[in-house]
Order: sequence, then structure tokens, then C-alpha cells
Amino acid sequence: MNQPNQQVKKGLLLFVLLLGSFLSVLNQTILNVALPDLMKQFEVSTTTVQWLSTGFMLVNGILIPVTAFLMKRFTTRQLFISSMVLLLMGTFINAIAPSFAFLLTGRLIQAAGAGIIMPLLMMVVLVVFPEEGRGTAMGFLGLVMIFAPAIGPTLAGVIIDHFSWRWIFIGMFPLVAIVIALSIKYLVNVSETSKPKLDIISIILSTAGFGGMLYGFSSAGSDGWGSPVVLSCLISGVIFIILFSRRQLTSIDPMLDLRVFKERMFTMTAIINILLTVVMYADLILLPIYLQSSRGYTVLDTGLLLLPGALLNALMSPVSGRLFDKFGAKPLALIGLVFVILAIWGVTDLSETTSFTYLMIRTIILRIGLTLLTMPITAAGLNALPKHLNAHGSAVTNTVRQVAGAIGTALVVTIMTTSTNNHAATLIQSGDVMSKSELMKVSSIHGTSDAYLFTEILAIVAFFVTIFMPNRKAVSNITEGPNYNSAPEGR
Repeated sequence: MNQPNQQVKKGLLLFVLLLGSFLSVLNQTILNVALPDLMKQFEVSTTTVQWLSTGFMLVNGILIPVTAFLMKRFTTRQLFISSMVLLLMGTFINAIAPSFAFLLTGRLIQAAGAGIIMPLLMMVVLVVFPEEGRGTAMGFLGLVMIFAPAIGPTLAGVIIDHFSWRWIFIGMFPLVAIVIALSIKYLVNVSETSKPKLDIISIILSTAGFGGMLYGFSSAGSDGWGSPVVLSCLISGVIFIILFSRRQLTSIDPMLDLRVFKERMFTMTAIINILLTVVMYADLILLPIYLQSSRGYTVLDTGLLLLPGALLNALMSPVSGRLFDKFGAKPLALIGLVFVILAIWGVTDLSETTSFTYLMIRTIILRIGLTLLTMPITAAGLNALPKHLNAHGSAVTNTVRQVAGAIGTALVVTIMTTSTNNHAATLIQSGDVMSKSELMKVSSIHGTSDAYLFTEILAIVAFFVTIFMPNRKAVSNITEGPNYNSAPEGR
């Protein structure tokens, strides 16, 4: 096979996978701007409605550890098409959902499909692209991982303003169907399959561990941190995660090979990824709640505020990949974190008069920082691993991101809710005369600022971790991946 044809096939393969991944990641945050409307329609609280986001990420986090096994057991085509079919089924259920429970069920089914796709896409990039061009390919992954969550609220805002939230899923349905058709026609297999044994005990331990911790963090906002239910969930979650980790480290054929953490570069990038994921998803849920519930902006207004930053993501993500190939991850990460720290600091003292333009500029600064960070950090970690750990490295990277996103979102909402209640009590005791609605609005703004202050601390911690990250332009993958020309094309 000649080189041009090889490049065309690489491009086509990457296009189909990126399109499916874009729709999957888009689903994570596309409902965020609709949360206030959904709270009213289904008569649920903030801590309940946020399960539409945290539940989605939790299922991702539970399933992703299994993807290392799935990528060994099934072909690229089988995994990708199956995941897109699950996404299609969940989208249909969401479109017709008559109740909140029904809507949440559809979201969890969507998440079951979406959880497989990103690790699969990362593994394909590691196999197909040589290390010297991998940063550019990862830049396109960054477009999916950052641009899709950022553009989601804007798309949702336009749709909800003119139709209803159901049309988000009605419009999504044919797009997912098109991706399924394209993958059936054009997707080829790039990895060899085997028959590893599925570790049921590890699945149970990881599900109980991550699920328990998330439920504990989510319930703390309404039940309080001293609640027996909250404490028992958090403690049992930690115990199950420790048991899961121990089993992986002592197993001959682990479901999720945690030996990837023996590589210092991978470990440090994983820590930075955890902190950044919490910051990114916290902003995507806090800002819409502040704008709509506390300031009275419409869903469309919220979407338009986020649009410039999202468009900048689309332009900068491939560029950040090329910059990584040229300069390495550390300088990009340090510059990016300066932008992130400044942007988050800008919303730690919100008020009833914070201007729309100010918030838009601040969001653009945040998006510049995240674009310089996300894929260079991820690529640097994966490049540090030997070839035989590619699938596990991809699975671990996505696991920590999804679990961090789920637990971080729940924790941030809990901090906001608890702080709002505390500020309301303080205002009542101060004797200030104001209506109940005014009291809740003012206390909610203060609660949102406090939640942002927490994410600011995380961003500063990420900066100091990055300072101590190995200063290497690129970390060699010990064994080169197989030649793409030899990849099987079986259907």
C-alpha cells in the first residue's frame, strides 16, 4: 500500500472515530444549561438534577476500566458500533422521557456507550500514528474533549430558546444514526484480539467503590457531611477502591493494569488531569446556574456567552497538538495554568452586577488555558508508557478523568449548596430586610463564589505539580506500534 493511500485511510478512520467521540462527549454537558428548566418541569432539587451530569460521568468512570479488557477481546469495529448503538438507544429514551427517572435512565444508557469511545480513540491514535506526529493527532482529540463540552451549552441554548429541551435529543438521534452508518461502511480494525478472562470481582469492587464515593459526595449537600449515610458511603467507597487497586496490582492479568503509575511522568500527568477535569466541569455547571437562577439570563444568553470560548477551542486544539510536538508538555502546561488560575480567580467574587461582557472575556481566558493543557498533558503521559500498556494507559487516563469529573461535579455542587444555605442563615440573623426570593438569590451568588474559590485552590495545586513534572520534550514509547498497513480490515 502506498503512502498517500495510507494517509487517506488514517484520515478517514480518525474522522469517523472523532465524529462519534464528539457526539458522545457533547452529551456530557449539553444538558447543563437546561438544568434550571428541568428542575422546574420535574420538580426536583439542585442535588437531584445534577445526577443527569454526575450519573453520566459515573457510568463512564465505572465502564472505562473495563475497556482495557474490551479492547483486547473485541475488534475496533465491534466496540465502536456497539457503543454508538447504546448512544442511539439512550438518545431515543431521552427524547420521549415522561419523567425525571426516565430521563436519568436514558442518560445512563447513553453513558454506557460513551464510556467506551474515548479510550478506544486514544488507543487507535497510539497504534496508528508514530510518536513524532502523535501530538498533532492528540490535538484533534483535544478538540473533542474540550470543544464538545464547551459548545454543548450554546447548542442547547439555541434549541431550548426556540423549541424545548427534548429537541436536543431529537436532533441528536439522526446524527448518531449517520455515524453508525459511516462506521459500518468505512471503519477498519487496527488491533489484534485475544480472549482475556473477565474479572467479575474487579468490576464489582470498582462499581461499589466509585459509586459509593459519588453518592456520598452528592448526598452531602442535602443530608450534611455528618450524615450516617454520607459517611458510610464515603468510607465504604474508599475501602472498595483500595481493594480494587490491590487486586489489580496482585493479579497476573489485571482488568486495569495500575503498573502504569510506576512511570513518574504518567502519574504526574494523571494528577494534573484529575485537578483540571474538576475545574473544567465545575465551571460548566456553576456558570449556567449562576447566570440563569441568580441573574435571570435565558438559556440562549448562557449559550452565547460560552460560544466565543468554544470557537477558540476549535481553532486552538490542533495548534496545541503541534506545539506539543515542538516544545513538549511542560511549558504549555505552565502557561495554560496561568490562564486558568486568572480566569477562575475572576469569578470568586461574583455579585448581582457582574457584567455579561466581563464573564465572556473571563471564559475565553479559561478556554485558552484549558486548550494549552488538556491534550499535551494527556499525550505526554501516554507517550511515557511502553506499547504493551497502551490500552491500559488509555483506560486509566479516561477513568481518572471521568471519576474526577463525576465526583468533582458532585463535590462542587455540594459546596455551593452548603455555602448557599450558610449564607442564607447569616443574612437572616443579620436582620437585613429582604424578600425570600432576594435572600435566596444573594446567598446563591455567594455560594457560587465559594465553590469557585475551591476550584481556584485546585488550579493552584495543579500549577505546583506541573513545576515538578519531568522537563522532557517527548517521552519515548518503548516499543513502536505495529505498522498500520498490516492492520486487519475484517468486518
